Amino acid sequence: MRKDRIKILYEDKSIIVVSKPTHLLTISTENEKERTMFHKIIEYERKKNNKVFIVHRLDKDTSGILIFAKSEKVKKILQDNWDKTKRYYMAIVEGIPKEKEKTIKSYLTENSRLITYSTSESKGKLAITKYKLIKHSKKYSLLDIEILTGRKNQIRVHMSDNNTPIVGDKKYGAVTNPMNRLGLHAYKIVFTHPITKKEMTIEDKLPKEFEMADFFNN
Repeated sequence: MRKDRIKILYEDKSIIVVSKPTHLLTISTENEKERTMFHKIIEYERKKNNKVFIVHRLDKDTSGILIFAKSEKVKKILQDNWDKTKRYYMAIVEGIPKEKEKTIKSYLTENSRLITYSTSESKGKLAITKYKLIKHSKKYSLLDIEILTGRKNQIRVHMSDNNTPIVGDKKYGAVTNPMNRLGLHAYKIVFTHPITKKEMTIEDKLPKEFEMADFFNN
């Protein structure tokens, strides 16, 4: 697949679900208007005279599943029911977590430097992250993560709070970057289709960087 191609995981008349590569913004910023996943989808759907609407986002350096709606009605239905949507990530983190399974809860807020951190209940919004240890080496661990809330940088902050920062995440305490990217991938999403009302489960394969044998053969 060429770099300019879109990896489509599912598409119908109402939605399009794609795999966003790492190092690509979901939507535009003041400094970058066109090199975004949203712009790529707009160009793709424009050829079919379809409009596109943003349902949710992923961090620039996080790869994986993104859903876009093809009407404002569909967008609203998906967003109104977003708390019922199940979202799963794979993460490679530094170190080994003390507990093989854990639910992390904290209240998150953001400072003037745009860094998210855990704070008191009165100052932040509740964030809940569940993880399960899949395997580990002396230096790294592979975690299967489910988020029960969708706060900005939630997984990254909670992994840092857990003393297992995500590899490549210098912003939140990582000291290694063996993948030359953030070790976080949104690999599965489970949601109710906005029109058919059927339960949809969509999965995305892990990027090749996650399969590097050096991580877990030492």
